[in-house]
Amino acid sequence: MKWCLSFLLVILTSGVKAQDYSLAESELRAQLSPVRHATLSAEMSGKIRRLKAREGLTFSKGQLLIEFDCALQLAQLNKAKAQLDGAKNVYIGAQQMAEMKAIGSVELKNSQVEVDKAKADVAYLNATIDRCSVKAPYTGAISQQLVREQEFVQTGQALLEIIDTTQLELKFIVPSSWLSWLKPGRPFQVKIEDTNTTYPARLSY
Repeated sequence: MKWCLSFLLVILTSGVKAQDYSLAESELRAQLSPVRHATLSAEMSGKIRRLKAREGLTFSKGQLLIEFDCALQLAQLNKAKAQLDGAKNVYIGAQQMAEMKAIGSVELKNSQVEVDKAKADVAYLNATIDRCSVKAPYTGAISQQLVREQEFVQTGQALLEIIDTTQLELKFIVPSSWLSWLKPGRPFQVKIEDTNTTYPARLSY
């Protein structure tokens, strides 16, 4: 991932024998990186109508990031809904005629099949239109923007690279002699030198 930052890591050595460690605190360089990151790709071919994502911007889970131009699909959906309404009306009429023995069971069954087919068309188009919107799978930030508004993209084309800013991890290298006391659960502090801000952290593994 491109989104990696270096920080000053302060290992708290309280409880460590003074004769073994000359300093009350030991400082190391650490790298901060996201636990989760992903490349969001297009689930359909089409033109990008609206892009609400820029590199470095943050977003919330479920927030709209990219919207495709789906006017054609919406028109097809409206047509499918109208056909479904018509098929339902035919089926209701067929039921009434079947009760009067005016048509047989085959005709009634066929009218039910037409309703089912129309329902399937509506469901398919609803699923297609769901792909017109690319929403954030989790809270995070844009690490790389790979497309622009009004561009035509193909199915599977990479759109954005994102990171989860709620789950970050620090990676650092320590002397092997520290392993006797540097155990999971030990507290330490992370200092961001640019802002001179320090945050508490704990060793997980």
